[in-house]
Amino acid sequence: MSTRVNSFATLNDPPVFTPKPKADRAVQKETIARIADDNNFPSRQAPKPSATRRKPRRYRTGRNAHLGIKATAETVERFYKAADERNVPSGELLRLALDALERVRESL
Repeated sequence: MSTRVNSFATLNDPPVFTPKPKADRAVQKETIARIADDNNFPSRQAPKPSATRRKPRRYRTGRNAHLGIKATAETVERFYKAADERNVPSGELLRLALDALERVRESL
């Protein structure tokens, strides 16, 4: 059986690499910020959210079927306002609305 050749046998000491020294910044951060403001450069900071958020609604009702619908912002706001006024979950408000629609339809 032959032996493997050691490719590092002739290497006495591994080379030493050192990082280059960091260059000093010639301009201060405040100066950079002032120049950016003077020239209308946008900030990389995330914009603050403009819309107000609703309080999360968590009800344990046993309903497990999802109904995803598209509606205008005004309709969604009216729907959640009606649910909040009656203090019922969204699914219950939908059931009440459908019951009322069927009663109106039967009376015609």
